[in-house]
Amino acid sequence: MSGVVRDWRVELVEAYPDLFHPVGDPPAAQGWPEVGDGWRDLLERACARIRAAVQANGGSFQATQIKEKFGTLRFYWDGSLSPEASVRVEEAIDLAEARSACTCELCGEEGRLYRSGSWLMTRCAQHAKGRPVETGPGLDNVHIVERIVGKRRDIRCRRYDRSTDSFVDVDPRTLGIEEQ
Repeated sequence: MSGVVRDWRVELVEAYPDLFHPVGDPPAAQGWPEVGDGWRDLLERACARIRAAVQANGGSFQATQIKEKFGTLRFYWDGSLSPEASVRVEEAIDLAEARSACTCELCGEEGRLYRSGSWLMTRCAQHAKGRPVETGPGLDNVHIVERIVGKRRDIRCRRYDRSTDSFVDVDPRTLGIEEQ
């Protein structure tokens, strides 16, 4: 059947059955990606990274839900991995989620977060609806993780660099955040 275009989600699930564990039709696979076409590339990158982490260190992995929430990607999973594999899997997911915050969910071009009424969405200028969501000075693409370790507050700040698809550490003090 020439001219029939397959859904990229089917191709993704079929390419990574070890991550999605499909039963029957791929849309029945747990973790079926419920996101726009623009995030195809970032999910393909994430799945390749996740597979490499799981194969290198062993263990089990299953995508349980992939969706858009508050304008960015959410990737949930279940499994049993070594601490090393778990760190690598979480890094792959963090990178995909960070990339989604600056990638139009519709077309995949560089984008930003917009608010339309109560809805948040990441869009390029062409697909934008509503108003851009403003961030504080120097906070574009910054991801802040706060952990309480005993009585100590540990803060890790990283800026996502879209051109290299990587994180760059940022000193929290430069953002006006103090550790305690």
